[in-house]
Parts: sequence; structure tokens; C-alpha cells
Amino acid sequence: MGPVTSVSTDSPVDGIVATVSIVLSLLVAAWALVVAVRQRPPDRVQFVGLAVLEVSLLVLGVLALVAVGGGDRPGEPGAFFGYLVTLVCLPPLAWVLARMEPTRWGSAIVCAVCLVTPVVVVRLQQTWEVLGG
Repeated sequence: MGPVTSVSTDSPVDGIVATVSIVLSLLVAAWALVVAVRQRPPDRVQFVGLAVLEVSLLVLGVLALVAVGGGDRPGEPGAFFGYLVTLVCLPPLAWVLARMEPTRWGSAIVCAVCLVTPVVVVRLQQTWEVLGG
């Protein structure tokens, strides 16, 4: 066997749930962009998409917390937990702001938040893997 690489293969925040979260977030962002360009307020599809996205992010968070409870540790615990809290707060924040702004700008808010979410997922993965697994 070779030396340990810098990417952990057993990271709880890597895998299908993270991938689904990223893809779902990008799909909601694309739809919100279409709606915003059409100068429409946020629609039911965006709100349902945000709810489903939140569920997937909560599953990701639970997987991470179970791993930490089982003895695994992220490479940068402070940053990791900061990103984790931020991640699960993003869809509800987008929901509230979009409801407060029932214009095309509400759709733009949903689009912006859904474009930020994949970045936060990747940063969450990076802060777990800093120590090399």
C-alpha cells in the first residue's frame, strides 16, 4: 500500500448525499434563474425545491454528527461546524427572504442562495479532509 493521500475515502460528508444536495441545489438555482429572468415572483417549484434541498442537507448533517459521535474528527473542527450550521440554515433563509420579497427579486434570492450552497458543501468536505483522513 502507498502512503495515505490527502483525501479521506470514508468522509461522512462525501458521497451520494452530498452529490444529490449539490445537483438539487443547482437545479433549483437554474429554475429560479429562469423565473427571475421572466420577471416572476418565486413559485411553488422553488419552495418545494428548497424544502427537498433542506431535507438532503439535514441528512448530510446527521451523517456528519453521527460520524463525530462515533469518534471521527474533522480536520478543522471549528470551520467544519461553522459550515455545517451555515449549510442547514441556507434554504430556510432563502425561503423567508423570498416570501418577504414576492417579486422577481425573490426568485433571484433563491437562485443566489442555491448557487452558494454547493460551494458550502465542498468547503464542508474540505474541512473534514484537512488531516488526510
